[in-house]
Amino acid sequence: MKKTLLTYMCLILGATLQGFAMSVFLFPHSIPSGGGAGLAILINHFFHLSLGFSLWLANAVFLLFALPYFGFTWTFRTIISVAITAMTVGYITSHYPHPHINIFICIVAGSIIFGFGVGLLIRAGASSGGMVIPSLMIANYKQWTPGKVMMGINLIIFLLTAVVIDINIVLYAIICQFFSTNIIDYIYDLKLHKIRILTANWRKR
Repeated sequence: MKKTLLTYMCLILGATLQGFAMSVFLFPHSIPSGGGAGLAILINHFFHLSLGFSLWLANAVFLLFALPYFGFTWTFRTIISVAITAMTVGYITSHYPHPHINIFICIVAGSIIFGFGVGLLIRAGASSGGMVIPSLMIANYKQWTPGKVMMGINLIIFLLTAVVIDINIVLYAIICQFFSTNIIDYIYDLKLHKIRILTANWRKR
């Protein structure tokens, strides 16, 4: 019971930190924190839907794909993660004006907070959704760290976002990924009180 409570506390905190970083520091400059966020920015740009709802749409397909592959527990936790993140983004972007903060301060602060959030989610046996799902598949199969795999997959979506919105987004997104993926790997490798994370027996869940 205590372990379950700790797991879901990490889940809620991680998703909230992720949503806060995206809505306060990254989205005001159209900087995608990852592939799913990049798709959300593109949906918002083309269809003028709210960023929170766009984030839901961007993750829907991946969540459906995750259920038979990762099992119910992991997918359920990821759905909670996406829901909390989307609600955090939706609430902040609709109730508070975008602060005028230097873009490089936003990139550093946003990517660090985002990295802590995603690292907590992975340790809690969930993910932030989006491209994290295929990234974790490859990371487990190849025994690579999830942060580095995530960065490789996201580059394609960053390029698409840059072509549509602003070419500088590629540079900003790569800087963001550099900071956030290192934070993710640091949290992932911490030798703390062990919370169940995605391991070789994830199919049994």
